[in-house]
Amino acid sequence: MNKKVDLTTAVWVKSDMSNGGDNCLEVAFVDDVVALRDSVDVGEPDAKVLVVSRQDYNFFVKSVQAGQRDLLP
Repeated sequence: MNKKVDLTTAVWVKSDMSNGGDNCLEVAFVDDVVALRDSVDVGEPDAKVLVVSRQDYNFFVKSVQAGQRDLLP
């Protein structure tokens, strides 16, 4: 997805399973997309953020919940 998204007011969350660690995936739901970042990069102005559609994010989550192990090529 190639879409410019304003993340200045994004509310980032981590999984409860992260146990408060600082090397986790963080997620923010912004408008009609989902932004993902590594919590290690918090505060870094040049940090990379992956932005995907909600449909793609939901498909990914359902695949993980179903136990799909080969999500990466």
